[in-house]
Amino acid sequence: MSSSLAIIATATGLVALAEIGDKTMLLALLLAARFRKPGSVIAGILVATLANHALAAWAGATLADWLAGPWFQLAVALGFIAMAAWTLVPDKMDDMPAVASGAQAFLATTVAFFIVEIGDKTQIATIALGARFHDVLAVTIGTTLGMMIANVPAVLLGDKLLARVPLKAVRMAAAAVLALLGVVMLAALWPQFVR
Repeated sequence: MSSSLAIIATATGLVALAEIGDKTMLLALLLAARFRKPGSVIAGILVATLANHALAAWAGATLADWLAGPWFQLAVALGFIAMAAWTLVPDKMDDMPAVASGAQAFLATTVAFFIVEIGDKTQIATIALGARFHDVLAVTIGTTLGMMIANVPAVLLGDKLLARVPLKAVRMAAAAVLALLGVVMLAALWPQFVR
């Protein structure tokens, strides 16, 4: 598997797991129920995620170039471990902003998703992946695929899906993947700090 495909696969799996039960998934459910236009909601999610995650991956790669060195890599590794802990905390529907009912479904979804994703764990994971892999395109493709894998079924199947998916187990799996990435980075950095 080429390195770009490996990056895409890593980013896709990580974000798809982290997104299940996240506030943006709950927002997708809310928007799908409110507008009853799944195609428009899915298109809005795609556009918002591409824009948000491209900026986040670029920021991560740029920061990594500016702050190259073991201390920045240590911060990224610890960031993955912190995200693992954050993933274990479930999001609640009450945390979501209200969406104006008169707004067109695509525009409302695009704006709401872009805003709600700012500072979210999947955006922070995208920044960390950009810093780790220095491949903005592959990271953006992978994280966007992960968001779509998690959110399209939520839009199309709604509450039926949430009743069957054990969100706690999914959050634990996502936390384990994030923690593993952090620990692998720490292990790789260890020789630089014990010289």
